[in-house]
Amino acid sequence: MLREIGSKTLESDRLILRKFTLDDVDGMYNNWGKDPEVSKMLYWDVHTNKDITFNIITDWIEKYENPFTFRWVVEVKETKEIIGSIDVVRCKIKDETCEIGYCYGSKYWGLGYGSEALKRVIVFLINEVGFRLVEAHHISDNPASGIVMKKAGMKKDAILRFRAINKYTNKINDLIIYSIIKEEL
Repeated sequence: MLREIGSKTLESDRLILRKFTLDDVDGMYNNWGKDPEVSKMLYWDVHTNKDITFNIITDWIEKYENPFTFRWVVEVKETKEIIGSIDVVRCKIKDETCEIGYCYGSKYWGLGYGSEALKRVIVFLINEVGFRLVEAHHISDNPASGIVMKKAGMKKDAILRFRAINKYTNKINDLIIYSIIKEEL
Protein backbone atom coordinates (compact mmCIF):
# COMPACT_ATOMS: atom_id res chain seq x y z
CA MET A 1 0.00 0.00 0.00
CA LEU A 2 1.40 3.36 -1.03
CA ARG A 3 1.71 6.15 1.52
CA GLU A 4 0.13 9.46 0.52
CA ILE A 5 2.92 11.77 1.65
CA GLY A 6 3.55 14.00 -1.37
CA SER A 7 6.66 16.01 -2.15
CA LYS A 8 8.52 16.45 1.08
CA THR A 9 11.92 18.15 1.15
CA LEU A 10 14.78 15.74 0.42
CA GLU A 11 18.52 16.20 0.83
CA SER A 12 21.60 14.55 -0.61
CA ASP A 13 25.26 15.38 -0.12
CA ARG A 14 25.22 18.45 -2.38
CA LEU A 15 21.56 19.07 -3.11
CA ILE A 16 18.24 20.10 -1.60
CA LEU A 17 15.12 18.91 -3.39
CA ARG A 18 12.09 20.95 -2.38
CA LYS A 19 8.70 22.08 -3.61
CA PHE A 20 8.58 24.88 -6.15
CA THR A 21 7.51 28.35 -5.03
CA LEU A 22 6.81 31.48 -7.07
CA ASP A 23 10.24 32.73 -5.95
CA ASP A 24 11.68 30.12 -8.36
CA VAL A 25 10.36 31.74 -11.55
CA ASP A 26 13.52 33.72 -12.35
CA GLY A 27 15.84 30.82 -11.55
CA MET A 28 13.91 28.29 -13.61
CA TYR A 29 13.55 30.67 -16.54
CA ASN A 30 17.23 31.69 -16.54
CA ASN A 31 18.84 28.36 -15.65
CA TRP A 32 16.90 25.87 -17.77
CA GLY A 33 13.53 27.11 -19.02
CA LYS A 34 14.98 29.30 -21.76
CA ASP A 35 17.97 27.02 -22.42
CA PRO A 36 17.55 25.63 -25.97
CA GLU A 37 19.96 22.77 -25.25
CA VAL A 38 17.59 21.48 -22.55
CA SER A 39 14.40 21.49 -24.58
CA LYS A 40 16.04 19.65 -27.49
CA MET A 41 15.70 16.36 -25.64
CA LEU A 42 12.31 16.97 -24.02
CA TYR A 43 8.71 17.29 -25.13
CA TRP A 44 8.29 20.95 -24.15
CA ASP A 45 9.51 23.98 -26.01
CA VAL A 46 11.95 26.58 -24.74
CA HIS A 47 10.31 29.27 -22.59
CA THR A 48 10.25 32.45 -24.67
CA ASN A 49 9.34 34.65 -21.69
CA LYS A 50 8.98 34.51 -17.90
CA ASP A 51 5.17 34.44 -18.11
CA ILE A 52 5.40 30.89 -19.46
CA THR A 53 7.58 29.86 -16.53
CA PHE A 54 5.29 31.66 -14.06
CA ASN A 55 2.22 29.85 -15.40
CA ILE A 56 3.91 26.45 -15.27
CA ILE A 57 5.12 26.91 -11.70
CA THR A 58 1.70 28.24 -10.63
CA ASP A 59 0.08 25.10 -12.04
CA TRP A 60 2.63 22.86 -10.35
CA ILE A 61 2.10 24.56 -6.97
CA GLU A 62 -1.65 23.96 -7.21
CA LYS A 63 -1.04 20.27 -7.91
CA TYR A 64 0.87 19.82 -4.65
CA GLU A 65 -2.54 19.36 -2.98
CA ASN A 66 -2.61 15.87 -4.51
CA PRO A 67 -0.66 13.51 -2.20
CA PHE A 68 0.59 11.62 -5.26
CA THR A 69 2.22 14.68 -6.81
CA PHE A 70 5.96 14.31 -6.52
CA ARG A 71 7.81 17.29 -8.02
CA TRP A 72 10.94 19.02 -6.79
CA VAL A 73 13.13 21.91 -7.76
CA VAL A 74 16.80 20.94 -7.41
CA GLU A 75 18.91 23.41 -5.46
CA VAL A 76 22.66 23.32 -4.87
CA LYS A 77 23.23 23.49 -1.10
CA GLU A 78 26.43 25.51 -1.28
CA THR A 79 25.21 28.25 -3.65
CA LYS A 80 21.39 28.10 -3.16
CA GLU A 81 21.13 28.19 -6.97
CA ILE A 82 18.31 26.19 -8.55
CA ILE A 83 19.58 24.09 -11.43
CA GLY A 84 16.72 21.88 -12.58
CA SER A 85 13.71 19.80 -11.67
CA ILE A 86 12.80 16.19 -11.08
CA ASP A 87 9.35 14.69 -10.78
CA VAL A 88 7.10 11.69 -11.12
CA VAL A 89 5.60 12.10 -14.58
CA ARG A 90 3.44 8.97 -14.48
CA CYS A 91 2.07 7.15 -11.48
CA LYS A 92 0.30 3.77 -11.57
CA ILE A 93 -1.06 3.53 -8.06
CA LYS A 94 -2.70 0.11 -8.53
CA ASP A 95 0.54 -1.37 -9.86
CA GLU A 96 2.70 0.56 -7.35
CA THR A 97 4.99 1.78 -10.14
CA CYS A 98 5.98 5.23 -11.32
CA GLU A 99 8.06 6.98 -13.95
CA ILE A 100 10.51 9.78 -13.18
CA GLY A 101 11.44 12.65 -15.48
CA TYR A 102 14.07 15.31 -14.93
CA CYS A 103 15.83 18.21 -16.60
CA TYR A 104 18.76 20.44 -15.72
CA GLY A 105 20.28 23.55 -17.24
CA SER A 106 23.02 22.62 -19.71
CA LYS A 107 25.70 24.45 -17.72
CA TYR A 108 25.12 21.90 -14.92
CA TRP A 109 25.46 18.80 -17.09
CA GLY A 110 28.32 16.42 -16.37
CA LEU A 111 28.70 17.46 -12.72
CA GLY A 112 26.88 14.47 -11.21
CA TYR A 113 23.88 16.46 -9.98
CA GLY A 114 21.39 14.53 -12.12
CA SER A 115 22.33 11.08 -10.85
CA GLU A 116 22.63 12.35 -7.26
CA ALA A 117 19.10 13.79 -7.32
CA LEU A 118 17.68 10.77 -9.16
CA LYS A 119 19.17 8.34 -6.63
CA ARG A 120 17.74 10.35 -3.71
CA VAL A 121 14.27 10.48 -5.28
CA ILE A 122 14.34 6.75 -6.06
CA VAL A 123 15.18 5.92 -2.43
CA PHE A 124 12.33 8.16 -1.24
CA LEU A 125 9.79 6.73 -3.67
CA ILE A 126 10.63 3.11 -2.87
CA ASN A 127 11.45 3.24 0.85
CA GLU A 128 9.08 5.97 2.05
CA VAL A 129 6.19 6.06 -0.42
CA GLY A 130 6.24 2.33 -1.13
CA PHE A 131 6.53 2.06 -4.91
CA ARG A 132 7.78 -1.38 -5.89
CA LEU A 133 9.35 -0.18 -9.16
CA VAL A 134 10.60 3.18 -10.42
CA GLU A 135 11.36 3.69 -14.11
CA ALA A 136 12.72 6.41 -16.38
CA HIS A 137 12.96 6.81 -20.15
CA HIS A 138 15.22 8.60 -22.59
CA ILE A 139 15.42 8.91 -26.35
CA SER A 140 18.34 7.41 -28.22
CA ASP A 141 19.54 10.90 -29.23
CA ASN A 142 20.19 11.56 -25.52
CA PRO A 143 22.55 8.82 -24.27
CA ALA A 144 23.80 11.09 -21.45
CA SER A 145 20.44 10.64 -19.74
CA GLY A 146 20.98 6.88 -19.79
CA ILE A 147 24.32 7.41 -18.05
CA VAL A 148 22.51 9.39 -15.32
CA MET A 149 20.08 6.48 -14.87
CA LYS A 150 22.87 3.88 -14.70
CA LYS A 151 24.82 5.94 -12.14
CA ALA A 152 21.65 6.13 -10.01
CA GLY A 153 21.54 2.31 -9.98
CA MET A 154 18.88 1.75 -12.62
CA LYS A 155 19.07 -1.12 -15.10
CA LYS A 156 18.18 -1.03 -18.79
CA ASP A 157 14.91 -2.89 -19.36
CA ALA A 158 14.11 -2.37 -23.00
CA ILE A 159 14.62 -0.48 -26.20
CA LEU A 160 11.34 0.37 -27.88
CA ARG A 161 12.18 0.95 -31.52
CA PHE A 162 11.00 4.03 -33.41
CA ARG A 163 8.87 5.41 -30.53
CA ALA A 164 9.74 9.11 -30.34
CA ILE A 165 10.51 11.88 -32.80
CA ASN A 166 13.20 14.36 -31.82
CA LYS A 167 11.37 17.63 -32.52
CA TYR A 168 14.58 19.47 -33.44
CA THR A 169 16.05 16.95 -35.86
CA ASN A 170 12.78 15.27 -36.94
CA LYS A 171 14.72 12.03 -36.51
CA ILE A 172 12.77 9.04 -35.26
CA ASN A 173 14.35 7.79 -32.04
CA ASP A 174 14.20 4.64 -30.02
CA LEU A 175 12.83 4.98 -26.50
CA ILE A 176 15.12 3.42 -23.91
CA ILE A 177 13.61 2.33 -20.60
CA TYR A 178 15.44 1.87 -17.29
CA SER A 179 14.06 0.75 -13.94
CA ILE A 180 14.98 -0.15 -10.39
CA ILE A 181 13.33 -2.18 -7.64
CA LYS A 182 13.83 -2.13 -3.86
CA GLU A 183 16.18 -5.12 -3.87
CA GLU A 184 18.55 -3.21 -6.16
CA LEU A 185 18.92 -0.15 -3.91
